[in-house]
Amino acid sequence: MLVDSHCHIDFNDFEEDFEYVIQHMKDNGVTAALNAGNGLEDFEKQLALSEKYPFIYTAVGVHPHNADEYLDVTSDILVEKSRHKKVVAIGECGLDYYYDYSTKENQIRLFREHIKAAQETGLPLVIHTRDADDDTIEILREMHKFKPFSGEIHCFSSSKKLADFALSIGFYISASGIITFNKSGELRDIFAKIPEDKLLIETDSPFLAPVPLRGHRNEPANVRFVAEKLAQIRNVSFDTIAEITSENFYKLFRKASDKGRYEY
Repeated sequence: MLVDSHCHIDFNDFEEDFEYVIQHMKDNGVTAALNAGNGLEDFEKQLALSEKYPFIYTAVGVHPHNADEYLDVTSDILVEKSRHKKVVAIGECGLDYYYDYSTKENQIRLFREHIKAAQETGLPLVIHTRDADDDTIEILREMHKFKPFSGEIHCFSSSKKLADFALSIGFYISASGIITFNKSGELRDIFAKIPEDKLLIETDSPFLAPVPLRGHRNEPANVRFVAEKLAQIRNVSFDTIAEITSENFYKLFRKASDKGRYEY
């Protein structure tokens, strides 16, 4: 059993062969996937997929790239949208200073609103952070002291400093196809030492296809390659990684269920 803890399966990249993508998931032992939020205009499409496919869960949120487009989004709006039974997380959200598609001011404001929503609902927070380690740590530390909340750093590619801090407040760390890239030696060293009860795996599809599929569209089935590489890094079996990361998914995303609790 494998779980893709972060993908964007509602993107147009999958429109032409969506049923094949779903079957390919099943053929590769991927039993569930979390479809992360990118912008609220896509939220109803996300819910429609989750309602049709019981094994696809939804997170509601706005990617930091899009912060300038959502100046009116508040925690109240996110909380209201999270009430649907298939919404199991808040996000993705966070800070991205690599591209600066949105101003830092707006990214920070929106990040705080997502954290408030996680604090109010008790749902875990799905964080995207790139070239923003210090601000991410500062905001998380400040908000966590006010009221603790859970979550993950998704598609982790940052510093050991950020990993250590995230772990110190109980966060999970998610590995993506980046760990298979040739130049990711330092990242692999970090993942070799993350406690097993805090490990997750993901594709972030349609992005970041793992070796040996780089340059192609990524899809949830390819989380198998991430699991294989993580098993190699940690010198354990593939089955061990599959079991650990699947169990961790359901521990973190408690509103999700592998036992049909939210079947339609």
